[in-house]
Formats: sequence, C-alpha cells, structure tokens
Amino acid sequence: MAKSSADDEELRRACEAAIEGTKQSIVMSIRVAKSRGVWGKSGKLGRQMAKPRVLALSVKSKGPRKKAILRVMKYSSGGVLEPAKMYDLKHLSKVEVITSDPSGCTFTLGFDNLRSQSVAPPQWTMRNTDDRNRLLVCILNICKDVLGRLPKVVGIDIVEMALWAKDNTPVVTTQRSTEDGEPVAESVTESALKVTVEKELVSQAEEEDMEALLGTYVIGIGEAEAFSERLKRELQALEAANVHAILESEPLVDEVLNGLEAATNIVDDMDEWLGIFNIKLRHMREDIESIEIRNNKLEMQSVNNKALIEELDKVIERLRVPSEYAASLTGGSFDEADMLQNIEACEWLAKALRGLEVPNLDPIYANMRAVKEKRAELEKLKATFVRRASEFLRDYFASLVDFKFSDKSYFSQRGQLKRPDHADLRYKCRTYARLMQHLKGLNKNCLGPLRKAYCSSLNLLLRREAREFAKELRASTKVSRNPTVWLEGSTGSSQNANTDTSAVSDAYAKMLTIFIPLLVDESSFFAHFMCFEVPALAPPGGAGNDKKSQSNNDDGNDNDDLGIMDIDEADKKPGKNSPDLTALNESLQDLLDGIQEDFYAVVDWAYKIDPLRSISMHGITERYLSGQKADAAGFVRLLLGDLESRISMQFSHFVDEACHQIEKNERNVRQMGVLPYIPRFAALATRMEQYIQGQSRNLVDQAYTKFVSILFVTLEKIAQQDPKYADILLLENYAAFQTCLFDLANVVPTLAKFYDQAMEAYEQACTRHISMIIYYQFERLFLFDKKIKDLMYTITPEEIPFQLGLSKVELRKMLKSSLSGVDKSIAAMYKKLQKNLASEELLPSLWDKCKKEFLDKYESFVQLVAKVYPSENVPGVTEMRGLLASM
Repeated sequence: MAKSSADDEELRRACEAAIEGTKQSIVMSIRVAKSRGVWGKSGKLGRQMAKPRVLALSVKSKGPRKKAILRVMKYSSGGVLEPAKMYDLKHLSKVEVITSDPSGCTFTLGFDNLRSQSVAPPQWTMRNTDDRNRLLVCILNICKDVLGRLPKVVGIDIVEMALWAKDNTPVVTTQRSTEDGEPVAESVTESALKVTVEKELVSQAEEEDMEALLGTYVIGIGEAEAFSERLKRELQALEAANVHAILESEPLVDEVLNGLEAATNIVDDMDEWLGIFNIKLRHMREDIESIEIRNNKLEMQSVNNKALIEELDKVIERLRVPSEYAASLTGGSFDEADMLQNIEACEWLAKALRGLEVPNLDPIYANMRAVKEKRAELEKLKATFVRRASEFLRDYFASLVDFKFSDKSYFSQRGQLKRPDHADLRYKCRTYARLMQHLKGLNKNCLGPLRKAYCSSLNLLLRREAREFAKELRASTKVSRNPTVWLEGSTGSSQNANTDTSAVSDAYAKMLTIFIPLLVDESSFFAHFMCFEVPALAPPGGAGNDKKSQSNNDDGNDNDDLGIMDIDEADKKPGKNSPDLTALNESLQDLLDGIQEDFYAVVDWAYKIDPLRSISMHGITERYLSGQKADAAGFVRLLLGDLESRISMQFSHFVDEACHQIEKNERNVRQMGVLPYIPRFAALATRMEQYIQGQSRNLVDQAYTKFVSILFVTLEKIAQQDPKYADILLLENYAAFQTCLFDLANVVPTLAKFYDQAMEAYEQACTRHISMIIYYQFERLFLFDKKIKDLMYTITPEEIPFQLGLSKVELRKMLKSSLSGVDKSIAAMYKKLQKNLASEELLPSLWDKCKKEFLDKYESFVQLVAKVYPSENVPGVTEMRGLLASM
C-alpha cells in the first residue's frame, strides 16, 4: 500500500508548529481537497475548483476530560501552514460519504452548532479510499473514546469499515527511555495505542459466536436452492408435529369446554344480578343527584343572602345621615366658631349626593325606593342649607359695610386724607370663603343673588371712600387759578409761565396710586371669593403702580390667603374664553359703577386750573393702563380708558380754543412785524415738553401738528391781505418761528419737520422780496436782458442787434440810464430793503442775499452782452462786486 500523508512526519510537525501554544497534540494530519460543488452537475468553475487543505485532529486534556478538535489548515503565500477553521468534535452529528462521487473519496462532516444550517457544508476529497477510511476510523475512535458516542454514518457500510480497520492496522514505532535516559525503539500496533474499530463495531466475543453459529450448518451454505429445500422440509415437519399434538389433547379439550359452559351459566346468573343492582343504583344515583341539586341551590341561596346582606348594610350606611351633620345643615349657627363644623357638614352632604349618582352608584340601586327617598331627603337638606347660608351672607355683607359707614373717622376728613383700608373687611370675608365654594358646588344658582348683594354693599363703600378722598384731595391742593387764554394776551401767558401747577398732576397721580390698586385688588378678591372660574390675575396695581408704597401690605396677598385654591383645584384652570368671564365683568360693573365720577371730578378740576396738566395726566393714565392686563380687572381697564379719553378730549378742547385764538388774528386790518402768537406758541411748546410723561408724546405731537398747521395757514391769510408787504411779513414771521423753536426742533422730531417747512417758506419769501427790490431799481437793465433771452430761442445771437429795440444804440442808452449812478441805485435798494423791515436783525442777512442775487443776475447779463454784442464795453463783474462790497 502506498504511503499515506497521514504517515508524513513533516506534515505532522508543520501542523504542530501551526498550533504551537495551544497545549494540544496532533493525533492525525492528512492532506485533502476542499470543494463546494455538486458531483455530476455543471456549475461555475470557480465554485467547483478544489482547494488544497490539511485536516488535523488534535486532542487536549482538561483534567479527567478531553477535548477533541478538527482543524482545517491552509497554505499561506509562503507555503507555510496556518489555521483556517476549527471544529469541536463534540458537535459532530453526521458523517456522510457522497454517493455521487464514483470513487467514494468525497465526504462531508455535519456539525450541529453551525450558524447557518442552510449553507451546504464543505466537501472533503481524499486521494484514495484508504486515506478516507483512515481519517474516518480515527474520527470515530476519538468520538467513542473521548465523547462516549458515535455520530450518524451515512453512505458507507460500517462492517466494511471494521474489516478494513482490522486489515490495515499499522505498526507504529514509539520511543521509550531507558533508565539511563537513552531512547529505545519499540514496535506496537496502532490498536495498542488507540481503541480499534472492532471494539466499537463488532466485539471479539460476538465474532466467535457468529462463527460457531455459522459452523453448525455443515451443508454448503453457498448452495441457495439446497438450503431452501431443507428449510421447506423442516417447516412441514413442524406443522405435522403440531397437528398430532392437538389430536392427542382432545379429552383435555372436552374438559375445558365443560368448564367453560359451567362458567358461562354462572356468568349469566351474575349478569342478571348485576342488571338488578344496576337498576337500583340508577335510582339511587337519581335520588343523590336531586339531593345534590337541592343542596347546591340552598348553598347558593345562603351565599347570595349573605352577600346581599353585606351590600344592604353598605347601602344603609351610605344612606344614613349623621345627626350632627343634619343639625348643622338645618339649624346650625354661622358664627366663626361654628364654621368648621358647617364646612364638614357641607363636605359630607356633597359627598353623599355624589355617592347617590349613577356613576358612583350601581345603576341597579338607582331606582330603589329607599335610594330615591334618601336622595329626596338630601336634596331637601341641601335646599335648606343653601337658603339659610344665602340669607346669612346677604345680611353679613350689608352689616360689614354698615359698620364702616357708622365710623366717620374711616373716611377722609377736612385736613386729613384717609387711605382706604379693606384688610379687616377681607379678613372677615375669608372666614366664609370655603363656605362660598361649597355653596357653588351644592347650588351654583345661589351665587347670583349673593354676588349682587356683595356688589351692592361694597359699591356704596367704595364710592363713599372715593368721593370723600377726591373732595379732600382737591381742597388740600393749593394752586392759584390763572386765565387760560394762552395765545391771545401777554398777561395770561406770563402768569401761567411763572406759576407751578405740578401739584395738580400730583394730586391726580395720588388718586390713581391709591384707588387703582385698590380697585384691582377688589376685583381680584371678588373674582376668587365669589368663585368665578377665570385665569390667574396680574399683581395688584400692575406695572403702572411704580409709585405704590406700603399701601396694601396688609392685603397684598389676598389671592393666596383666600384658602379656596385647594378645593376642586383641577377646575380652577379654565381657558382664556371662560364663560364666567362675561359674568365677572358684569358683576364688576355693579361693584365699581359710579366711582368713575369722582375720578372725572379730579380730572375736570385739574383741567380748569391748568389745561396743560392734561399732558401729565394722560401720561400717568397711560402708564397705569398698560399695566392692567388681568381679565378680572376689566372694569379698571375701562375706567382708565374713559379717563384717558376724557383727558384727551379736554386737551383737544384746549387745543381748539388756542387755535381759535390764533385764527382771530386773521381779522386784524393791518399787521406788521412778528405776529405775537409765534413767540407765545414757542413758550407754550416749551412748557408742554416739560409736562410730557410716558406715552403722552403722541398727544403732544398731535397738538403741535394742529397748532403749527393753523399757525402757518393763518400767517398766509394775513399776508395775502396786503400783497405789497406779504413777503416781508412772511419772511419775518418764518424767521421768528425758526429762532423761537431752534432748541426744541433739535430734540422734537415733529417740530423739526415744521422747522424745515418754515425754513423753506422763509427762503422762498426772501427770494421773492429781493427779486422785487432788484427789479424795481434796475428794471430797464433786466428787461433788456429778458428780451435778448426770449429772442435767442428763435434766432441766432448775431441777428439780435438788428432787431427793433435791441440795437447797439439802444444798448448804450440803456446802460447809461441804468448804470450811470449805480452806487446811488444800490444805496436806494438798501434803503428800500430797510424801509419796511421790522426785524432789524434780519437786515444783514437779507442785504447779503440781495447783493449776491444782484451779482448773479448782473454776471448773467454781462455774459449775454459779450455773446450778442462782442464789440460793446460793459462795466465788469469784478468792478460791480467791488462797488457792492464798499456799500
């Protein structure tokens, strides 16, 4: 037999070197070819090409246990073996020889721990069947010895494997060491090193028994026909012997038959008895069954009765009205000491009523007469308590206000302003805050009369407080009353300018500082105390209350001290469009209506003293109005809005009156110089700027726009009454407007716009007036200039000297008459400019403008003459400029 690669020591050493460090020893190594193709089927070459591999079996001892591993080695690019894959033999489940390979050298190994069982395992092909058998026998021996089991073998006869193993057991040379350490060769069979295949397939004893059995048949077992004939003869002999034995046992059979007949008779008698017993038992079973049915019904009835009694006890307990609660609800006192017991009674009543509703009560009980009667009793208790509590609260609210009215020192008196303090009143109301909550839960309709009663009582108190406070506030403010004719007479203007009326606006601010936070607090307290479901409120006084000192320290936390936020807190978060918001604003109208008259009285009083204080009051009102954003302060916002409208209306009336005073100047027959209302308007604007506070800027700007518009319109109308002096009047007044408002225009954009408008009108009036003066003194010169310019549109400059009136002779006459005493003409022009000008300070600038305008016109004339009359001599521009400079 050719030497197998399994005996290749170099291959074994190469495999041991590849697994060096793993503490495993190589049992066998053999070269194989790896492929994944299918025998007998065409496929791609790349998928059927065999790859050289080496299969190595290694064993590692772990104490009493051994671990067997099948390693797949592949050749690297340098021809060195390196590990490719590793399989644990304990997972080997199947060894299959591929039958499609005619040579029988191809097989597969199936493992049960592969990740994807759908992928076909690799096929290993040996060089010959001996190598195949050698590897498979070694694998089976290791599985038997190490693992104690054999995998499934398919495609090969295991007996054939055993016979091959017996004939091909190689002799393995081992080495042992002598006592002196020298190795000595020793020949042993492989069966001495490993467990042979016969041991696991057919044992030696079994083989001997099989040989002895086969030896008994001395006939030629190879002759199948002779053997078959022998078997037929032996079968016939056995059948004949059986028939003979049966015939010899006839007496025994008769005896057995007699016994069977006797037994049959006994069985028949027993069957009859059993039928009788069965009938009796059936009747007995029916009786027992009826008894059990009746017993079960009784037991069920007993259980049901017990459960029913328990349920009825619960219902009775739920329907029972505690005597102490019944007494509190029907006749208890509402004093402060008894309120805790009243609140407990309300809570029990509300809970009991909810307990009798269908969601909380089983619908089966809802129609019971006892439940209906108890519900009616509770409803009667509820109605009685709600009526008693409502009557008490209505009387209580009235008594609180009556107590305040009886104390005159509580209100403002002569010489003493009294700040309203509702801390004690709210403290007393808080005692019944939880009662109000429970009344709302018991009967929401009862809140309407209670709210009206509270609003009616407190409205009287608030109006009395505001009336007395406003009255004393006006009386204690010392300000001299001055005429309000601002733009007409000089006396009123000087007096107003020297009078300090800041106390007026301070008094109005004090009125707002005291009462607006009070009204907001009252609105907030009312909304919570009377159980309106509205969003949370802004802090008392809002952002506008920046001057508020310790005015409401005692009641600044009313919202938190009501003690009602913990009842039905989930219901206290309605949306912005709460249905209670409309009802709240209507109630606030009843609560605070009429108090606005006292605010109006302060506004009217302040306006009569100093109309310009409307600006300060408007700013103060705007600041407070911007701070009122809470929904429960709706009336306060309306009040502030009405105050703002009233102040704006009064200030607009003042502006209209002042504009009327300006317009009266139009009816004067002759006015020269600066009109008096221009400096008066400047003084008025200066003072208005001092009064601006907050958002009153727009109010003042609108007044400026109206004032200046009327002022300019009136100025133009006055100027048109005397066209000869119109430009002088305009330029003087527009110049005065700029002079008076120069400083204000730098800081007020609205006045800056009118300042620019006045500047433009002033420039236009100056240009017209100067042109008139120049044409008056040099009329012939500039008329001649105009004729030449008009003709140059139609004819050439060379033809102009031949036109009628434009000859050179006419030019010389004109120059002689116009420029022969030009210094006197210029002096006359200066005198004419000076003659009608009332504002002497304007003369230098006007004279400079006049000289410049004259030089520009004269220079244009000289250039025109040089172009049309090149041979004529005209005094030069330089000479004329020197003459003007010397004037």
